[in-house]
Amino acid sequence: MKPTLQAVADAVGVSRSTVSNAYSRPDQLSSALRERILDAARQLGYPGPNPTARSLRRGFVGSIGVLFTSQLSYAFTDPFAVRFLAGVGEAAERHGTSMLLVPLSRAELDARRAVENAAVDGFCVYCVADEEWALDVIRARGLPFVSTAARDDAGPDERFVGIDERAAARGVAAHVAGLGHRQVALLADSVLPDAPAGPLTLPGVDQVPHPTTHGRLAGFADAFAEVGVDWAELNLVNAQGNSRQAAAAAVAGLFDRPAPPTAVLACSDVLALGVLDALAGRPSGDRPPVSVTGFDDVPEAAAAGLTTVRQPAEEKGRIAAQLLLDPPVDAAAGHVLLPTALVVRTSTGPVPRS
Repeated sequence: MKPTLQAVADAVGVSRSTVSNAYSRPDQLSSALRERILDAARQLGYPGPNPTARSLRRGFVGSIGVLFTSQLSYAFTDPFAVRFLAGVGEAAERHGTSMLLVPLSRAELDARRAVENAAVDGFCVYCVADEEWALDVIRARGLPFVSTAARDDAGPDERFVGIDERAAARGVAAHVAGLGHRQVALLADSVLPDAPAGPLTLPGVDQVPHPTTHGRLAGFADAFAEVGVDWAELNLVNAQGNSRQAAAAAVAGLFDRPAPPTAVLACSDVLALGVLDALAGRPSGDRPPVSVTGFDDVPEAAAAGLTTVRQPAEEKGRIAAQLLLDPPVDAAAGHVLLPTALVVRTSTGPVPRS
């Protein structure tokens, strides 16, 4: 049988609470008594009080969860996610707490159990699509959460930090439209669940469930509608994942059409870099002069000369964790909208003359 706290108490001849204090409140005991207790525990093989049980008694765990819809490796490889998590980690350190990553890429039942069983004091909901059930589980547990995507059904007390996705996307699309581009492609990842890679037909942007993707595609559509290009005239392209490889695969054959796009507006820098990879991989005499834009302004964007939308990734993570760990008294202060900026580089230019 595993040694217990009671066994240590019996061996030393003290109460259970005295043994517990040796671990959690050492200032309550003399140094000699505490050493006797710890020595007896070592001899018996007792590892100390169960941290989970101790957390339940205290009423808090000392850890925050970060939910995201992807594989766990995404958190360490996606450049924007890495910077966001760095911001969360910085705020968590200041509050003396830890961070638990909870990916929701598995079957819903397994993912639901992961959210139900996560030993955390609250959640930062990052890059989660239409998994309303996840928020329902968090609410049922009575835990607070902070979202990085605005939701129409958000209550007044729910906390949010993000950007105006639609307005930011409209700005970069207006830049492209101003250069004369009318034959354009819009590239996003996982536009619809299980959608194949490549061109995708949707009756309208409202069919897109992911709030971030929806906002960016809607902003692109707004800008082109202003110059007379309707949604039906835009080429929507789906990538199966937010990676350079997925983007290159999604646009394969796009530039071999009789009327290829003269510009590609991607919903992330990673996707845009994949488009540039695909163009660079074509024979030197068969590289169409295509303008390409991204979104986020990750470090690789500047080196590639990518025109993009800059948003503060680390600040978003810091504020998300701060709102969770130290919520404002005024509910309105829990809704934070961060600034964005259009960054024009060499990846965009006027429509080439025919």
